[in-house]
Amino acid sequence: MRQRGSSRREATPANPGPATDRRTVWLLDLDNTLHDSITHLMPGINRAMTEYIARELDLHPDRASALRVRYWHRYGATLLGLVRHHGIDPHHFLDEAHRLPDLERVVRPDFALRHALTRLAGRRLILTNAPRIYANRVIRAVGISRQVDAVIPIEAMQFAGRFLPKPSRAMLRKLLARLRVAPSRCVLVEDSPANLKAARACGLRTILVTGIGPIAHRDHLRHRAGRGRYIDHQIGQPHRLPRLSRIMSVHYG
Repeated sequence: MRQRGSSRREATPANPGPATDRRTVWLLDLDNTLHDSITHLMPGINRAMTEYIARELDLHPDRASALRVRYWHRYGATLLGLVRHHGIDPHHFLDEAHRLPDLERVVRPDFALRHALTRLAGRRLILTNAPRIYANRVIRAVGISRQVDAVIPIEAMQFAGRFLPKPSRAMLRKLLARLRVAPSRCVLVEDSPANLKAARACGLRTILVTGIGPIAHRDHLRHRAGRGRYIDHQIGQPHRLPRLSRIMSVHYG
């Protein structure tokens, strides 16, 4: 199941360039931002997480599912609750929950997205709470490996031995310091209002993607967008990013 990918694209660059680099840094979420995970992959991930929790904690599946959802709402990632309260091995959990043998069959190449990212000026980094192997499989399946400069998975969001995934503000500040880039030069592109709110508080620019997934999910995001002053722009599809980047360069350049 484990597949090798380019190490350059799997980890946060340790020294990406001089601090005077004026290029825009695009921090691109993956699931439900660049592709439809909620329809094609999340049912399998949720099922695998629930089975893992039920097995490891000796719980009825209904209780395991409820615990999964509760930790997700409370911590932003089910993983954090399992590590904090039950001492679960995080790497074993991530590997077991993201095996998804049908991933390459259900995730299809997106040529419009590939073209859009090719035209998106600046550095293009995937920032995802998903594990590295899963993220690289999705990126290859969608067909955007060459358009991505680096992948920052949840394994790279560890500081002093603690996982700090999105929406951790501490993680975002540490990431900016590691990238040696000013917050005003970074744009977080997301489907999560909570993650965008944290990014805005750290000085990043923010774009909400509202057009991926089922209608109920899209309607919920549009409703949240109308109330979120921390959202600079919203777009239906990530294919519109190059056009929006030109507008943003006028306002923020």
